[in-house]
Amino acid sequence: MSEIENGVTAENNDAITSLLFQLADDDFLYAYRGSEWLGLAPHIEEDVASSSISQDSMGHAAMYYQLLEELGVGNADELAHIRPSQDRRNSILTERVNGEGYYMETPKYDWAYQVVRSYFYTQAKKVKVDSLCQSSYQPLAEVAVKVRMELYYHRLHWETWFKQLFSSTEEAKKRMNEAMTLVMNDFGDMFSFGNQKQAIETYKLIDSEERLKKNWLTSIQPVFAALQMDVPAIPETLANNGRNGEHTVDLDEALLTLSEVYKVDPVASW
Repeated sequence: MSEIENGVTAENNDAITSLLFQLADDDFLYAYRGSEWLGLAPHIEEDVASSSISQDSMGHAAMYYQLLEELGVGNADELAHIRPSQDRRNSILTERVNGEGYYMETPKYDWAYQVVRSYFYTQAKKVKVDSLCQSSYQPLAEVAVKVRMELYYHRLHWETWFKQLFSSTEEAKKRMNEAMTLVMNDFGDMFSFGNQKQAIETYKLIDSEERLKKNWLTSIQPVFAALQMDVPAIPETLANNGRNGEHTVDLDEALLTLSEVYKVDPVASW
């Protein structure tokens, strides 16, 4: 194997690039959907807290895009803002809308959905980041260590909301269960590496899909046990796999909004 730099070789370059796009695009879209709750969260303290989490997550995406730029894939800002939906590698869950309507009009967003999506996504992200800290690609391992420090508080925040709402009124439990069904319907590609599965696992960039799934299920089990609930099953069959560029119209609409300001002034920093 011909080494290029920092453990990147001609053989593993595509696998590293693919994984970085998956990580970056996930956080980029998750942060955007979270930012749409600005001014709409249940109370002002939550408005500040969830906005901070979204800002942190966008920062994590920026670090992954920067690694891609350092690999010569392209400018980090352009990778974030102007790639079309078919080039995106985010999971389906991260691109889904928050609910009915549009942010600047009269949105009817679903806070239960936000809580379940955020808790399950953040717990999945923690499982991945814990593994990435031991990645064979050293620059990615170093970024993962930085991400993990902030991620602890993100996970705790959403786990607290999750437990409180499921321990609340019957109406709250009903809405949370409905939200959990929606989230799990889109959870099938969360731990997928798409067409690069074999290469990503062979080069030990991160744990296997199967190991990550198992770790995620194990990590949420105590919370579900305390709530006397069964841990949901991760779908085996995928209608769409975002890791292979298979997306929904929700992503197209999100990218139109996300790229609007950038296209007006491409030289500005995001």
